[in-house]
Amino acid sequence: MLKLLRLAKIVFVVLKFGLDELVVSSLRHPAFKLLLRVLTVGRKLDAPRGARLRMALEALGPIFVKLGQVLSTRRDLLPPDIANELALLQDRVPPFDSELAVREITRALGAAPEQIFATFERTPVASASIAQVHFAALKDGREVAVKVLRPGMKAVIDDDLALMRDAAALIERVWRDGRRLKPREVVAEFDTYLHDELDLMREAANASQLRRNFAGSALLRVPEMHWDFCRENVIVMERMHGIPIGQIERIVAAGIDLKKLSSDGVEIFFTQVFRHGFFHADMHPGNIYVSQAPESRGQYIALDFGIVGTLSDVDRDYLAQNFLAFFNRDYRRVAQAHIDSGWVPKGTRVEELEAAVRSTCEPIFDKPLKDISFGHVLLRLFQLSRRFNVEVQPQLVLLQKTLLNIEGLGRQLDPDLDLWKTARPILQRWMDEQLGLRAFLSRSKVELPLIAGRLPQIPRLVHQVLEQQVEAHERFDRQEKLLALIARQQHRRRSAWPLLVMFGLGLIVGVLLVIYFLHAGHAAATFL
Repeated sequence: MLKLLRLAKIVFVVLKFGLDELVVSSLRHPAFKLLLRVLTVGRKLDAPRGARLRMALEALGPIFVKLGQVLSTRRDLLPPDIANELALLQDRVPPFDSELAVREITRALGAAPEQIFATFERTPVASASIAQVHFAALKDGREVAVKVLRPGMKAVIDDDLALMRDAAALIERVWRDGRRLKPREVVAEFDTYLHDELDLMREAANASQLRRNFAGSALLRVPEMHWDFCRENVIVMERMHGIPIGQIERIVAAGIDLKKLSSDGVEIFFTQVFRHGFFHADMHPGNIYVSQAPESRGQYIALDFGIVGTLSDVDRDYLAQNFLAFFNRDYRRVAQAHIDSGWVPKGTRVEELEAAVRSTCEPIFDKPLKDISFGHVLLRLFQLSRRFNVEVQPQLVLLQKTLLNIEGLGRQLDPDLDLWKTARPILQRWMDEQLGLRAFLSRSKVELPLIAGRLPQIPRLVHQVLEQQVEAHERFDRQEKLLALIARQQHRRRSAWPLLVMFGLGLIVGVLLVIYFLHAGHAAATFL
């Protein structure tokens, strides 16, 4: 019954915001055009389609808002107007009852918050669709933030996902662009994304990794996780004090240099991507603060680690080569990087791909270098890849979404920010570390301890190899002798066959002669 009511609400919202009209308008048969006129009677559908879709998702609640946020990252699939509108979705959700939060903490940690913490603020300081945050203090006086998962979220998510899967299958069948948009794959990706967020231990581990990567850095601070108080539905972390990155007037009043802050943000991002291959993938203004404490003034503070991206050496090499080649207008190298990555279908001619890259990217250089968007460079390359039937890698789509966030943030702080000037030394340094003597020495530092650990075992390993070779040689000799014996026997059999045949023929002839002579002698006796 609850599922039917939920389905009825979804249908009502779809009709209210004219989303049915978006589907019908894309169908080709004339009968659908007539149906479109009937459907739109009495409804005001003046707002752009992207705005109507955004408002519909907001009306359907937090799970659908998150779906829209995920869809906004898939610019390789969506038209720009819809992707831009979905990027405006904000996860604004009223907090749930504090008593429920206390109950969840008590169940997870085995004691009431008042017994675990010296102080606990029952009024939440932040609330989103998946969890909310309360401030507290440990018994030793350290200030912490307690993040609590919303109770019953798994059941709600599973029910809505079941409806989304049915809707995705229907869209693929009836909508002209349904298969190209891959709605079932998008829902599957969203399913993974949501269920990952339901495990707060995963978020705590992500934060711990990021904190370790930036240990000793003067650029970024990451809260410490208090693992004794971390569970699947509750995590406790160091409380961070700072100014939200969007409150520029407060940042200026605190005496923080906006230009340096802007370039630091770009350096943090590219360091995560190219040095660590592990990056915070949800760096919107709500998750970034700026420290104003005397010992860390002007440092970034990262929060909310539910979504992170990881890049392999192949991914990083692909990105570095593409960015460096793009800004040097070396389009053949861009094309070759696509082919070398293995993402372009076999048989693609590098000259054809080079021409397509040139026609796609060259118009961008009409702008001043400082106005060129890295995010849009990646977007253009993804669109080009779609034309050549390349499946865009999910980790790169996540990267492109994060890069757009960083660019927007950086240029909000400093409109004259030249991302290429800031990023090029990082890219060049990373490329130098992957090639030549420096790369050899760097890899040797990693490999030599492993080799040294094997050195005492070398005599035994050599002895084992020699024994194996001797045994293999003896087996080979035995097999050779056996094969030779078999060959001789077969040869003897083959040599005996003619003699046997001749002997048989001779015997047959002899028998026939005896019979003949006996018969002839009998005939002669009878005649006489």
